[in-house]
Amino acid sequence: MTSTLLQIVNGGTQNEAFLEDPIPVEKTLTIWELIISGGIGGNIIMGILFLLSIAAVYIFWERFSAIKAANKMDKNFMNNLKDHILNGKIESAIALCDRMDSPVARMMQKGISRIGKPLPDITASIENQGKLEIQRLEKNLPILATISGGAPMIGFLGTVIGMILTFSQMANAGGQINIGLMAGGIYTAMVTTVGGLFVGIFAYFGYNYLVARVEAVIYKMESSATEFLDLLHEPA
Repeated sequence: MTSTLLQIVNGGTQNEAFLEDPIPVEKTLTIWELIISGGIGGNIIMGILFLLSIAAVYIFWERFSAIKAANKMDKNFMNNLKDHILNGKIESAIALCDRMDSPVARMMQKGISRIGKPLPDITASIENQGKLEIQRLEKNLPILATISGGAPMIGFLGTVIGMILTFSQMANAGGQINIGLMAGGIYTAMVTTVGGLFVGIFAYFGYNYLVARVEAVIYKMESSATEFLDLLHEPA
């Protein structure tokens, strides 16, 4: 009976010890905790990437709105312009271009103002105005392209900094590997890489989309210029 009581007591003690053992809880880091967990070097890199992301978003939406406005043109614009020119209403044609306020209209206005001069002079004036309009459409696009290529490189710089911090902490620990000490450097390496790639991918796709929209406007400008120059031959 004594042995039975000892077994019960020992069993109860073991169960209590088992119940008292702490249950490991998995800790999940938030995005903000991941960002600030990389130390001073990682925070500087993430701050730069944050500023680049703001610049990329601003340039994209500003250019998107400008290109969208430039692509709008009345379907009857060229027909109305043709009627004014054929009827000799040059002032009315210029006023029509002023009301449109688009790259195509400004090119046509430049050509109309040269009517009466040799055709090569008219062509040259339209081409020069077209180059100015293209430059306006492509404003800040090189910056967006630079961000698309530079952001991942800055992120990789953070990766290198993070790995340097990791190996430095390992060396200072006297060869004893401490996962807690290594975590900060690894966070810096991974988080900055993800941040740089995220900003770079957005800027890359945004840049190529805007370039495609600009090319569509340029095609419309070229076709309108050709139609206008053909129109000048009709009265003759």
